[in-house]
Amino acid sequence: MSEQRQQNLSRLRENPAFDVVVIGGGVNGIGVYRELALQGLRVLLVERNDFASGCSAAPSRMIHGGLRYLENGEFDLVRESLQERDALLLNAPHMVRPLPTVIPITSVFSGMLNAAASFVGWQGKPSSRGAAPIKLGLSLYDWVTRKRRILPRHHFNSANRTRKDWPALTPKATRSAVYYDAQINHPERLCVEMIKDMQTAAPDCIALNYSEMTRDGEAYTVTDRRSDETMRVEPRVIVNATGAWLDETAQTLGGSANEQMVSGTKGSHLIINNATLLQALGGHMVYFENTDGRVCIVFPYQGKVLAGSTDIRVDKAARVKCEPEEFDYILGSLRLVFPKVEITPEQVVFSYSGIRPLPRSDQDFTGRISRGHYTRRLEGEVPQFCMIGGKWTTFRAFGEQTGDEVLAELGKTRRASTLGLAIGGGAQFPDDPTTLQNRLTDEFHVTPDRAQHLIGHYGSQSYDVALFCQSAQDVSLADDCPYTEAEIVWLLRTEFVESLTDIVLRRTALAITGQISAALLERLGGIIADERGLTPQEINDQTQTLIHELSEFYGVTAETLTARNKERRTECV
Repeated sequence: MSEQRQQNLSRLRENPAFDVVVIGGGVNGIGVYRELALQGLRVLLVERNDFASGCSAAPSRMIHGGLRYLENGEFDLVRESLQERDALLLNAPHMVRPLPTVIPITSVFSGMLNAAASFVGWQGKPSSRGAAPIKLGLSLYDWVTRKRRILPRHHFNSANRTRKDWPALTPKATRSAVYYDAQINHPERLCVEMIKDMQTAAPDCIALNYSEMTRDGEAYTVTDRRSDETMRVEPRVIVNATGAWLDETAQTLGGSANEQMVSGTKGSHLIINNATLLQALGGHMVYFENTDGRVCIVFPYQGKVLAGSTDIRVDKAARVKCEPEEFDYILGSLRLVFPKVEITPEQVVFSYSGIRPLPRSDQDFTGRISRGHYTRRLEGEVPQFCMIGGKWTTFRAFGEQTGDEVLAELGKTRRASTLGLAIGGGAQFPDDPTTLQNRLTDEFHVTPDRAQHLIGHYGSQSYDVALFCQSAQDVSLADDCPYTEAEIVWLLRTEFVESLTDIVLRRTALAITGQISAALLERLGGIIADERGLTPQEINDQTQTLIHELSEFYGVTAETLTARNKERRTECV
C-alpha cells in the first residue's frame, strides 16, 4: 500500500465528516471534486477501481467542439465545448495540443436538406455531407470563437492541393476542408494531476481509489478494497458521478429516480503501428464518413495511429472490449479513406473500448443522442446529485454546473472560478516549450527526446522529475523505451499507484503505444516489489492480473508480450 494511501486512510478515520462525498473517480467526478474542494468544502472522492480507469480512459482522445453536434441543432453544446477546448489548450498545454483536421469532400450540395431538417428536429440517419453543409458548419464553428480565437480559421483546398498534401487519400475526394480542434495525449494522467493539485490547494479533502461507499439504513461506510477495512463517513451531500453505472449507484445509495436516467453507447478504438498510414496523414486528423453515415476519425498518436470509433447501444453497464466485428468495421473504414495503404490486423498494437454515459434516449441512430449534460437531484436524508451525460471536453463546465447546485444546497457561495485555472504541469508552462527542453538538456544532460518525453508527461513539473531521476543514478527501462527506473519510482511515490496495472495502463503510455512486453513487465515488477516490499508471489499475482486484463480487454495476449521481447532484440542488433 502506498504511503499516500496510508495517510489518506488515517485522515478518514480521524474525521469522517464531509460536506460532500463524490462517488466516481472518472473525469466528471474528479472535475466536480476539484470544483468543490476549491470552494472551501471538505470533500471525499471515492472510486471503486483506479482513477480514470473506466470510460474516462477510453475516449477518442480528442478535445473538440463537436462539429457534428451542429447537425443536431445543439448550438449551446458546441459553444460550451469550444470554450472548454480553448480553456484546456491554455490550462493544460503540456497534454492538450492543437490538432489540424482534414475533411475529405466528395460532393457539393449533398446533405443540405438533411442538415436543414435536423435543425428543426428531424432525428433520422444523416446523409453524406457535401461541401456546402460542411462550409456552413465550419463557418459557424469559427463564428462561435470569433472573440477569443486561439486556433486558425478553417479553409478549403482545391483538388490539386488536396492531392498534393494527401496523395494517398481516396480519389473520390474532389476537394477538402481543414479546420482545427485539439487532442489530449494522456487523459488519465490529467485526471491524476487534478487530484494532486488538490493535495496542495485543499489539504482537508481526500481522494481514494480502490474504495467503495455503501449505505446501511441511514449510515454510510467506505470500504478500502485493498485491506477490506470499513470506515464510517458522514456526508451532507452526495454527488453521483459514476457514469454508465449511475442508475445502479443511485439505487445502492438509497436514491429513487423512478426511471432510468442513463443509457450508454459503446465506442471502440484501435492503435495501429503503420508507418505508411502515419505518413499519409501528414500530421492531420482525417474526419470522414463511413458508409453507414457514422463519422470516423484517424490521427497521429504518440508515434502510432489512433482510429475509431464505433457507436453501439448497450443495455447494461459492464466492462467492454473491442469485439471482432468492431475491429473489422474500423479497419474497413480506413481502407475507404486510404484505399492504397495496406493496413493489416497484425499492425494493431492495442485496442480499447468504453461506454459513453449518455442521457436516456429512444433515438434509433445513436449519433443523434445528445452529448450534453445535466444533473438530477434525488431526495433523501442526504440529497444525491446525479451527473447525467457529458463528454471529456466539457468535464470542467459540468463540474462547475454541478458544483454550483451543491453549493446552493449547502447555502454556500462560490469562491473561485476554474475556467482559467492551470492543471498540474500546465502551471507556468512556457509559451515556447523549447526553453524548458533546453533547460532539461543543459542541467540534467538528458537527450532532447528524453526531455520531450518528460515535458509531455509532466509539463512544468518535469524539472522536479528530472531532478529526482538524476539523484537516483537513473537508467532506462529498455534501449528503445522513454521511461526510466527512477521515473517509475517517482510515479509510485506521488501518483496514487496501487498496482502494476495502474502503471502500465494509466500512469504511462507503455500499453497503449505497444511498448509493453514480457521483459518490461518483469522489469517493472521488480521495481514495484523493491519499492513496496512485495513478496515474489504478490508481484507475480499482480503480473498475472495485468496479463489477463491486457488479453481480455485490450487485444494484447501473453504470446504477443513474449513476441515483443524478440522484436526488441532484433531492433537492437
